[in-house]
Amino acid sequence: LYFCFPQMSDHDCQDPPEYWTIHGLWPDKTEECNRTWHFNVTEIKDLMSDMRRYWPDVLHSSLNRTQFWKHEWEKHGTCAATLPVLNSQKKYFGKALELYQHVDLNSCLLKAGIKPSSSYYQMTAIKEALTRFYGVTPKIQCLPPEEGEKAQTIGQIEFCFTKELQLRNCTAPKGDSDPMQADLKLGTEELSVCSDTLPTYYPSQVQ
Repeated sequence: LYFCFPQMSDHDCQDPPEYWTIHGLWPDKTEECNRTWHFNVTEIKDLMSDMRRYWPDVLHSSLNRTQFWKHEWEKHGTCAATLPVLNSQKKYFGKALELYQHVDLNSCLLKAGIKPSSSYYQMTAIKEALTRFYGVTPKIQCLPPEEGEKAQTIGQIEFCFTKELQLRNCTAPKGDSDPMQADLKLGTEELSVCSDTLPTYYPSQVQ
């Protein structure tokens, strides 16, 4: 699974980017993971400028910016490596960056007239715009409304790929829990699949 999530800010976050960035490239099924295959940042030194720009750790202090990448590699990359096209650190991170550029979510949303705003969007309108553009349905995840609020907030947009790394619809059987869900918390809130009926914020920063 391929995740993007938007500019977010918390107490440690310095100058969060004002564009969508990568969360990770996650395989659906993770039976064959080599957990002893430890992260080595020197293997991706050629990718470093793109990694810093498009795959930053926007939730934690940038003092050790490699921790996020280490986590993604050891939890997800070592499982994704069963595919020959992803079977090294350089291939895994390089391919994720390539897919990010290919999807080009930032310009797609702008072209569809969807941009950060203080007014609400309808979730169905956002979904329809993305489906029209990509020909597949991504999974949009939100922070639920805060107490006293009526609107949910977009937190993450997930694109799904086949093993051949072609875009496909993101579909999950009814009642299927998302094994990746708990991987990202914003503050104390967990993301969940957005409601089609709640008004939706698309803010420039999530506090």
